[in-house]
Amino acid sequence: MARQLSRRDAVKSLVVGATAATLASARNAHAAAEKGSLLQVDLTPRFELSPYLYMQFMEPLGVTDSSVEASWDHVQDRWRPDVIAATQDLAPTMMRWGGIFTDFYRWREGVGPRGKRPTMVNLMWGGLESNQIGTAEFIDFCRQVKSEPLMCVNFAGDGRKQYREAKGSMRWGDAQEAADWVAYCNDPDNAERRGHGFADPLPIRYWQLGNETSYDNGGFNKSEAIAKTIEFSKAMRKVDPSIQLIAWGDSGWAADMHEQAGEHVDMLAFHQMFNPDSDERPVLRGELYRRDPAATWDCLMNAWQINDRKIRETRDGLKGRDVPLAMTECHFAIPGRDRCDVLSTWATGVSYGRILNNHQRHGDVLKIATAADFCGTRWQVNAVMIPVPHGKSYLMPVARVMKLYRRHIGEQAVEVTDVPDGLDVVASRTGDKLFLHVVNTNRDRAASAELSLAGATIRSATAFEIADDPMVEVSDLNSDDVMQIAERTLSNDGKWEFPAASVSAVEIELTG
Repeated sequence: MARQLSRRDAVKSLVVGATAATLASARNAHAAAEKGSLLQVDLTPRFELSPYLYMQFMEPLGVTDSSVEASWDHVQDRWRPDVIAATQDLAPTMMRWGGIFTDFYRWREGVGPRGKRPTMVNLMWGGLESNQIGTAEFIDFCRQVKSEPLMCVNFAGDGRKQYREAKGSMRWGDAQEAADWVAYCNDPDNAERRGHGFADPLPIRYWQLGNETSYDNGGFNKSEAIAKTIEFSKAMRKVDPSIQLIAWGDSGWAADMHEQAGEHVDMLAFHQMFNPDSDERPVLRGELYRRDPAATWDCLMNAWQINDRKIRETRDGLKGRDVPLAMTECHFAIPGRDRCDVLSTWATGVSYGRILNNHQRHGDVLKIATAADFCGTRWQVNAVMIPVPHGKSYLMPVARVMKLYRRHIGEQAVEVTDVPDGLDVVASRTGDKLFLHVVNTNRDRAASAELSLAGATIRSATAFEIADDPMVEVSDLNSDDVMQIAERTLSNDGKWEFPAASVSAVEIELTG
């Protein structure tokens, strides 16, 4: 039986109830007002993030864009110090050598005494390659910039007849040649390497089989590529069972490649070179991006969706199979005088911030990724631009974002469950340190955020951010003045503001 209330108890109950209702109403009103700025993070670790999400891709591009040759000082027989310095600043975790170039690259032409190395015709990119940069020089570069090397092998030319022969020289490489390359690099007792003056190994753990094999109807078909993958894998693993092998899995090949050759390889590769512009009403082509900054911004801010569709297409094609993926090439491909002129703008840097955030969201399966070609003298798709015949190499906008994210990221991904209007945010953590990668997609206004963390509080927070005029363009004349990383201390209450058109990495020390 319920206890009967006295008049005093009844009045007290009404007052308490009214106060509770008022407080609840106030809380709800506050929550509604703050809904647009709520940044909520679930600190539960979801999956390990690979250290290779910021890989760079180096390919000798001949007369098209003097990349590797321009990086080498042929008088001093060394890498150009300014290229080394710029790459050390970028700090890529992995460096890939190869591309279409490897369809006709014979690795033995790039080892031994430099004076005896033959030149080779660059059948894809035009001109002659001196072969002054080969296996040992590539490993030396990786050591100087502290990058893990990833080597692409000549996969029987990917079956492309146009690369089979040049001036009487056979240009395809077979499985035995690939195995010999592994032995040259990794076998401590390899006589060939030791005869060239390298007593210690030039170790390479990661090797890619086939480059864009499915992109040429005149090359290997899927069945042929799978058979070659098994053949090459067996030969190479016989020399060194510990190597990590990456097979080709693009264009819907992933499921069958894994089904038939999965026991022999560790990852599947796919590439993405894309143009987010409209064919009917382009705003990025050539110098059009300068004419309508607002339309340029809107197009670039939505470009990440194309990137996302490509990754999801590859994932979905595996039909639930747990297979690590390697996006060993990825960048914009927009027509222009110097190939993608708009890529020198900070607006593209912000766009790449969104793309790199998307790579992190797929980090449960995406274990190697990039967002640029590595270096060159002309193409704007490069991460590092090399002035010629001399000068100071500098980082493009995409590289500045990769540098920022690379230095401020955790080991485990955590989930962002609520995101403020106008912001694109991913999160990760290492122990009691939380990392946020924040892109303000608003071109001309700041965005507010109020961080909410269940079960933890902020001990300290620091933002490292790049904010600039979206239409400013980097060059060797202003590279030290624009798109610079600024550091600022954030308040411990988690109420922060991110500048317009900015990319930020936030480090947060947690308690609790």
